[in-house]
Amino acid sequence: MNKMELIDAIAKKATISKKDAKSALEAMIEEITKTLKKGDKVSLIGFGTFEVAKRKARTGVNPRTKEKIKIKATTVPKFRAGKALKTAVK
Repeated sequence: MNKMELIDAIAKKATISKKDAKSALEAMIEEITKTLKKGDKVSLIGFGTFEVAKRKARTGVNPRTKEKIKIKATTVPKFRAGKALKTAVK
C-alpha cells in the first residue's frame, strides 16, 4: 500500500473527503517527525512506538573493493510494533 492508497482507505473508513484524509495523514507524519527530531518518542498504544536510536561510528567493508571504510555515527528512526499489532499480523 502506498500513500495515496492509504489516503483512499482512510477517507472511506472515516467517511471523510480524500482532501481531509490527506491533511490528517500529513499532519500526523509531520508531528511524528517533529517529535523525533527533538529526541522524544511517540507511543501509540496497541500500534507501536516510534523512537530515535543512536548508532556508534564503526568500521565497515566496501563489498566491491574489500577496502575498509569508516562509517560515521548517526541518528536513525526506529519503530517497535505494539502487542496488538503483533497479534493482528500473526
